[in-house]
Amino acid sequence: IMKGFCENLMDDLLRRMEQYANNLESLVEEKTEQLSMEKRRTEELLYQVLPRPVAQQLLAGEMVQPEQFECVTIYFSDIVGFTALCATSRPMEVVDFLNDLYSTFDRIIGFYDVYKVETIGDAYMVVSGLPERNGHDHAREIGLMSLAVLDAVKSFTIKHKPDQQLKIRIG
Repeated sequence: IMKGFCENLMDDLLRRMEQYANNLESLVEEKTEQLSMEKRRTEELLYQVLPRPVAQQLLAGEMVQPEQFECVTIYFSDIVGFTALCATSRPMEVVDFLNDLYSTFDRIIGFYDVYKVETIGDAYMVVSGLPERNGHDHAREIGLMSLAVLDAVKSFTIKHKPDQQLKIRIG
C-alpha cells in the first residue's frame, strides 16, 4: 500500500511541476510578446519625432553626432483667424478640422524633398536641406511645396463651416 501511495504522490508532484512549468512558459511567451509590441510602438514613436537617420542611429545604440547645415530652407504656415474659428467651434470640430488639413498637407509634402519638423496647434513647420542635404534644391523644394499647399487650401472645405474659406499664412 505504501509503495502505491508513494508512486501516486510522485506522479502527482511530477504532474504539478509540469503544469507549473507550462504555466511559466505561457507567462514568459505572453510577456515576451508584450515587450515586443512595446518595442515596436517605441520605435514607431521614435521615427515619428526624429529624422529617420537619427532614429536609426539611436536604435542601433550609436552616438548621434551633432551636425552643422550651412544652407536649408524652413517653411512655416499658420491659419488666418484660427483663434476666432476655435471660439465658434466645438473642440472635436477643431480636432477633426486640423486632422483633415494636416493629413492633406502630409500627403502633399510626400512629393517633395522636405522633412516635417512639427505641428503645434495651427502652426505647421517643414524644412528642406536637412536631415538629408540636397545641395541648392532646398529653396526650390519648399517653394514648389508651398505652391501645392496653397493650391490645396483653395479647394479645402472646413466640414463644420463649409461656407468659410480657409486662408493660411506662409513664411
